[in-house]
Amino acid sequence: MLPSIGLRREDVYIANIVKCRPPGNRDPQPDEAAACMPFLKRQIELINPEVIVLLGRIAARFLLGTTAPISSYRGKWTVWHGHAVLPTYHTAYLLRNPAAKRESWVDFKQLKKRLEGLKD
Repeated sequence: MLPSIGLRREDVYIANIVKCRPPGNRDPQPDEAAACMPFLKRQIELINPEVIVLLGRIAARFLLGTTAPISSYRGKWTVWHGHAVLPTYHTAYLLRNPAAKRESWVDFKQLKKRLEGLKD
């Protein structure tokens, strides 16, 4: 979807909530995320992104502090530490649920519009 909205892979920075994969690729535990959060916050501080796109419920859970289903807030802009944040579905979820790509595409079109507005 990135090329479809005019972004190249080198235009984006991808980071993870945890800096190592939990055993069995399970969801990270709160203490694991908490241990890694200072590193993520520092990455964001150094990069100072125009926007942050949260891919999936795990990213949203630990960055925004929500346990609500991602379907209830995906596509809705919010702010985190002064940064515009757009939650959407994780790419792995989209591979397992192709019908959800339509909703993510709507989110990415919002992202494009927001980024174009920042250039003006």
